[in-house]
Amino acid sequence: MLAGVISAPRELTLARVERPAPGPGQVLLRLEGSGVCASSLPLWEGRSWFEYPQAAGAPGHEGWGRIAAVGEGVQGLRKGMRVAALSYRAHAEYDVADAAAVVPIPPELDHAVMPGEPLGCAVNIFRRSGIEAGQTVAIVGIGFLGALLTRLASNAGARVIAISRRPFALEVARQAGAAQTLLMDDHARILQEAKRLTEGRWCERVIEAVGLQWPLDLAGELTAERGRLVIAGYHQDGVRQVNLQLWNWRGIDVVNAHERDPARYVEGIRAAIDLMAAGVLDPAPLITHRLPLDRLGEALELTRRRPDGFLKAVVTST
Repeated sequence: MLAGVISAPRELTLARVERPAPGPGQVLLRLEGSGVCASSLPLWEGRSWFEYPQAAGAPGHEGWGRIAAVGEGVQGLRKGMRVAALSYRAHAEYDVADAAAVVPIPPELDHAVMPGEPLGCAVNIFRRSGIEAGQTVAIVGIGFLGALLTRLASNAGARVIAISRRPFALEVARQAGAAQTLLMDDHARILQEAKRLTEGRWCERVIEAVGLQWPLDLAGELTAERGRLVIAGYHQDGVRQVNLQLWNWRGIDVVNAHERDPARYVEGIRAAIDLMAAGVLDPAPLITHRLPLDRLGEALELTRRRPDGFLKAVVTST
């Protein structure tokens, strides 16, 4: 099979490697594609703690496709079934996944692009946010994740203030249901405008979905007394500092919305697919770039640079 290999920092080769075989309790997937995740950027950029070359197909974990073979003891899954899966070498034509990490895709979504893991993340973050009708919710950072959360929060009856550095992304947020949008350009101006919009009460819920220090600082200051600050951004590329004095004084609840249990991810994927089947969630307009597998390096660079018009890239292997 063909698989993408990160052979060195910011270097991608397409290699022909042996096709994996499913073990007991596993299935083999003939992948249609895989999403490209921002959490892969430290590996792509070359942090000192990574080793190269990486395993073929790594770190792809947003794959979908059809079951090509079923391992011993697997029940409820069959060859030819279209599924989303949480696997770990999905930047390839084939990958294996534990049967428990595979979610069938219903017939009404038979042609949908389905990067399951980020869809599941959005649902899990929304659930842990405790968003209710009538609340004011600030979402700091409007990419694929932030736009999905905007839709989920607005559908729940919350008033969403979307904040992003890109005018393009703010328009996406408006289409997803944001009541107000703020350009993330000047810290003091954003706070002044948010204070005006909330009549000095700030926001009952704030979701930080960027993964950088300044947006984290901003998110804390936007959170109301006894509000909830939800950290959804990926903060694994360096140490962060927080204004604990402010957090303590306002009595803020802080939720780290990153799930570590694979079963939780799969629950989120299943719930996201149900929402898509019901017509509540439609990620298709947010997948702005679709590239073939041999352009995986370009997809990673797009994810790193985030040019105007970019929200999410997927690479296709069929």
